[in-house]
Amino acid sequence: MATTTSITTTYAGESAGKYISAALLAGNTIANGGLTVRPNVKFKEVVKRLELDGIVKDGSCDFTDTSTLTLTERILEPKELQVNLELCKKDFRSDWDAIQMGYSAFDTLPSSFQDYLIGYVAGKVAQKNEQNLWVGAAGAGSFDGFSTLLAADADLPAANEVTGTSVTAANVVAEMGKVVDAIPSALYGREDLHIYVAQNVFRAYKRALGVAGYVDKFNNQDINIQYIDGVKIFMANGLASDTMVATTKDNLWFGTGLTSDSQEVKLLDMADLDGSQNVRVIMRFTAGVQYGIIEDIVTYGIPNAANPA
Repeated sequence: MATTTSITTTYAGESAGKYISAALLAGNTIANGGLTVRPNVKFKEVVKRLELDGIVKDGSCDFTDTSTLTLTERILEPKELQVNLELCKKDFRSDWDAIQMGYSAFDTLPSSFQDYLIGYVAGKVAQKNEQNLWVGAAGAGSFDGFSTLLAADADLPAANEVTGTSVTAANVVAEMGKVVDAIPSALYGREDLHIYVAQNVFRAYKRALGVAGYVDKFNNQDINIQYIDGVKIFMANGLASDTMVATTKDNLWFGTGLTSDSQEVKLLDMADLDGSQNVRVIMRFTAGVQYGIIEDIVTYGIPNAANPA
């Protein structure tokens, strides 16, 4: 059964060849290098974690074991996902780009519409992937995102869980300051340490800076670059409103098979295969997330049911 298609348009002269759609929520966490991408994961990847305690002891003449070694593991298991659409070419014959389909009964989709459709589908997948990455929950078309995993991890130290509130320009500096204060001392000062914030938190912070009269010193660079108390702020479009996560980007992992899979959209004309007038849109890819050291993560506004603050 073909995907339901609804076309509302008029033909008014020669088409300019451009299609305009609503702005897509960009998959900016991956695109802007906000985490570590682990490609070529066919099924699952097991990452070992090594811990040593009491490594330094008082000196003596004898060889004495000085530490306890603990070996644990984290499992990154990407989920197989797909996009399957089926469009009937007949639905586009009355469209304003119909002339591009040719005059034969064995016509094709308008070339400009093919280009638009490929870009639009890829953009929609990027949007969904960004949301899954941060707030996804296992189910159809989704996988457990960082917020879901963190909310269920009993090993998250209570001191690393900051209670959230509605963030505004009036309180954003104080609320972000709570996150900075909760960052373990061993992490503070690391070059790749970030506070990942929801869009509304980032907007509130930018507004607070404007109200305070601060001039963005990055005028000739990326205006989205901001810091608080020496920690870089990363706007993560997929995070839920009024939430934040602080950690190093090498502690957050995105796993997939081939990175090119999520960038490839296939259009398959079924006319030569089954004689129909249908065109199929196909994407297949794998995706999943995991983090490394839970003690190196601070959450804000993400209640932990397994270990409440």
